[in-house]
This record gives sequence, structure tokens and C-alpha cells, in this order.
Amino acid sequence: MTDAVAAIPEEAAPVPLLEPREGIPPVVADEQALGAVVAAFAAGTGPVAVDAERASGYRYGQRAYLIQLRRAGSGSALIDPIACPDLSALGKAVEDAEWVVHAASQDLPCLSDVGMRPQRLFDTELAGRIAGFARVGLGPMTENVLGLSLSKEHSAVDWSTRPLPEPWLRYAALDVEVLVELRDALEQELDAQGKLGWAMEEFASIAAAPRPGPRNDPWRRTSQLHKIRRRRQLAVVRELWLVRDRMAQDRDVSPGRVLADAAIVNAALAMPLNIAALQAVQGFGPRVHRRQLEQWLAAVQRAREIPENMLPPATAPHDGPPPPRAWAEKDPVAAARLSGARAAISELAERYHVPAENLMTPDTVRRVCWHPPTEPGPEAVAAALRGFGARQWQVDLVAPAVAAAFAAAAAAAQD
Repeated sequence: MTDAVAAIPEEAAPVPLLEPREGIPPVVADEQALGAVVAAFAAGTGPVAVDAERASGYRYGQRAYLIQLRRAGSGSALIDPIACPDLSALGKAVEDAEWVVHAASQDLPCLSDVGMRPQRLFDTELAGRIAGFARVGLGPMTENVLGLSLSKEHSAVDWSTRPLPEPWLRYAALDVEVLVELRDALEQELDAQGKLGWAMEEFASIAAAPRPGPRNDPWRRTSQLHKIRRRRQLAVVRELWLVRDRMAQDRDVSPGRVLADAAIVNAALAMPLNIAALQAVQGFGPRVHRRQLEQWLAAVQRAREIPENMLPPATAPHDGPPPPRAWAEKDPVAAARLSGARAAISELAERYHVPAENLMTPDTVRRVCWHPPTEPGPEAVAAALRGFGARQWQVDLVAPAVAAAFAAAAAAAQD
């Protein structure tokens, strides 16, 4: 097992990647042009590099506003999914190819929305994590592995802008320019480290996973919610969040551009009784239109009128174990199991140069520690981990160490 190292000498200066090899392709925005792209990519060979640009922070939701592809024999393509919202024919044209995506969990949902779903996948970001690279963004990975520098100054722009400026299109085309080369280099590095099979199991799991459903109580993801201590105030957060979400969806803007999370929490803490009191809350100053202030105040008033037995619970309902901070009081032996398992997994993570959360998700570790198998030993722990969705490579590495931690916790409890 070799340590994860950069694929180029540290002293070598990265070469700037400034222009796509065939120039900036025209943006595909009609059915005729899309048909030509579908034919070209169906005739191509090998993996297909895929990327998508969203307008996070500008628009409501996470839809794609530009999709980039590149394949040997096909060249590169830039597609406007707003003008061409059904890309299922393109998805079918490349369905037998391996897709090369960087940070697949970010792009696959919006690609699925337009009819593009991979059957096989290589995630260069996840490959970098498993290979032990400290920085796994596309820019650092391209630089460290291929010796090429990618400019990333347009990564956070408003991709819903039309027409898209030429520098943005150049940036987008370059994002897939060397993605397959990065994939090939990472495959070699993973193979040298004895980790290629691990990565392939992870990629297959991502490709086969169903799309996640909507979150329960998404309003609980409001930043700074930890400041709220009373259930009535939680109801205020919920009502304000719901009003903001409807307004954001109607206007197709990011919810944070309608009202900041901090303003929602401030209002919940203050519980204003009238417009003047609401205007005194930070985030609801004189620039907020009177009609909007009335809407926000009405939301606060609705929260005031909710019957006590219908207020939101202090913590989000969940089917998992309690928060780890409560384990020592509720079940000291389980707390000892968790402490030992975490230490064992951290040691494995250091030994194999893999982030601990990639060796085993923290949620899986908590669940198996709270409800351990009735039979002792690595085989029983392995079965429990598989039952919680762990991949075989993870089970092979982690089960013996976790079983040993469980045995140590049980022995200590008997002393």
C-alpha cells in the first residue's frame, strides 16, 4: 500500500489551461443542434465527461442552467437545458458509456431532472478522497495530478444569465476538457495503492442509488437554529421559512435573497407584536417593503396562535439513536462502544489515508454501536454493517476493528 502522493513533481510549475483544444463550442439551444450532438456522442468512444452548472445563491432550486460534455471522437458540447429541457435522447446515446463526473452527488440530481442518468460512473472527487489527496476540488486535483491549472473564478456566477458571456463558456468547456485524463491518472494511482476496487464499489453504489426524496422538516436546516430554545419560537421559524419559500419559488430566486436565515432566527427570538417592533429586528429594516413586513408579521402571528399540542417538537423526529452527547447517561456501555469504534476507525483512516467518513459513515457507526448485534465477533458486526448499507470493502476493513472495540467495551463493563 503506497502513500497518496501527487502524480507530478512538487517543484514542477503547473501549466495554465487557457483554451479548449477545439475552441469554445457553440451553445446548443434548439432541437436541430441537439440532434447533431446526440449523433456525435453516440458515435464517440470511451468514457464521457459530464458537468453541470447551477445558479445556487441566485435562483430557486438546484436545476442545471448549462450542461457540458466531452468524449473521444465527439469533441465537447455545451447545452442549454432551459432551451432543451428534455435530454433523454442524449442520455440514451451515452447510456453504455462510463460517465466521469467530479462530485457526482452535486450534479446527478439536476442531470436526472433533464433525463440523464448514468449506469456506470467514475467520480474524480471521490476518487481523490479515497486516494488520500488533501484537496479534492477540481482545480487542485487537476493541478496536483495532471500538472495543469484551471481558472475557477466563474464557479459561483449566476449561470441563469442569458446570453452567457464568452469567458464563462470558456470556463465551462475547460471543466470537461481533461476530466477523462484526470480519471485515467486517478485510476492508476488507486490501483497502485490497492484501492481501485474500493473506489469502484463506491461508484457503483452511487450510480445505483435512488434519488433522495424530499427532506422532512426542511425548515430545520435554517442556519443558527441552535439559538432557538422554545417550541413557540420554533413555530415562528417554521412559519417564516414557509412564507419565504413560497415567495422565493414564485419569484424564482434563492430563498436567502428574499430573507436571510439570520433574520428569521432574530424574529423568532424577538417575537415582535407589530410592524414597528418587527422593523427593529435586524434584517427587517426600513428598506423592507411595508407589504412584505405585513406578510412576515402575519407569519409570526400564526405561530403565536398555534395550540400548544401542535407546536413543532424541540428536536427533529428521527428513527436513529439519540445524540451521542446523551449516550453516557442513557447507556454507558453503548457510549464506550461508540468511543472505541470511533478511535478504531480513526486509526484505520490514518493508516490507509482515507477520510474516516468515507471508511464508514458516522450515522452507520452510531447505529451499529447503539444497536449492536446480539452475537459477538467480526462476522456479526459485518452483517450488521451490511444491513445499514455499508459496502463490502468498508465492511472488510472496519468490521474486525469495530468488533474488537465492542469486545473491549463489554469487558470493561464487567470489571
